[in-house]
Amino acid sequence: MTRHLTVLRAGPGLSVQDQGRVGFLAYGLSRGGAVDRVALAEGAALLQQSPECAAIEMAGMGGEFTASDDMRIALTGAQMQARIGDQSLRWNASHLLPKGAVLTIGAAVCGSYGYLHLGGGVESALQLGARSSHLAAGIGGLLEAGQSLPIGVDTTELTGQGLRPLPRMGGGTVRMVASLQTHLFNNVLQVFENTSFTRDVRGNRMGVKMASDGPGFALDGALSVLSEVIAPGDIQITGDGAPFVLLAECQTTGGYPRIGTVLPCDLPRVVQARPGESLKFHFVSEQEALEAERRHRADLAALPNALYPLIRDPHDIGDLLSYQLISGAIAGTEEDMP
Repeated sequence: MTRHLTVLRAGPGLSVQDQGRVGFLAYGLSRGGAVDRVALAEGAALLQQSPECAAIEMAGMGGEFTASDDMRIALTGAQMQARIGDQSLRWNASHLLPKGAVLTIGAAVCGSYGYLHLGGGVESALQLGARSSHLAAGIGGLLEAGQSLPIGVDTTELTGQGLRPLPRMGGGTVRMVASLQTHLFNNVLQVFENTSFTRDVRGNRMGVKMASDGPGFALDGALSVLSEVIAPGDIQITGDGAPFVLLAECQTTGGYPRIGTVLPCDLPRVVQARPGESLKFHFVSEQEALEAERRHRADLAALPNALYPLIRDPHDIGDLLSYQLISGAIAGTEEDMP
């Protein structure tokens, strides 16, 4: 019998997401998938399963869920308030969701996109080789209250594991490389790097706007730029001079000039920035970019070995005797007796 997770209450931005679809760019369909793919890798590590498993992406707000059977869950990405019944849950950790219990996930307190992972993954119908909803293309859609999601077979029972997430919350510096039109911005590239941007309130899975106090970076002759292939991470400069960083569901072609392209490993930092948080952009060489990507892939590969138990078993603590377990203990000799 197939296990199910039922959505009792849905926030405004819940959807099923996985690694997305590849091979359809020529047909006008971008890859899509989770906007923070690091979160997928972290959830897979916590549940000891493939990062290809689909999860529930939550944009700023979660919802309420109940399970048809005991299920393992993990919570990653933007930290949200979460509880099962009256019991609060740790974020970046795995837990057991008992059959019939209600899992409540509230608003994000840090970051923008949170993820709910299920042991066995969400097994919604495959469409063009993936289970993810591509909202811009009309594939799948947002989750609604009353919807029941099939959950795959879970071959592991381990829960109660924690993970220190890869750093990407709170804004910061984002690395980028030159794009096809970067040379057209030569006279303002230094200004662009020195500008402190804030993540604008306008943004979705297609892209986010960067706001600043300066006059913007409008390019004379921008209308002469031919429409050509674009990809997630590209930074388009619109007619009013504002940068837009393209994300997972961006269009496949565009005519706005691109001042640069964010490194894939740094794109989650843009994704998870909350409106008003500060971001800066820094150009790196192609060699530096490749090295950064290699390190990032190594960090992702190391995640399964970085788990730690939320509650430590004394039998697993090799240096147990070095801890002061009882304050004020005495040796118990005659001299110590009253």
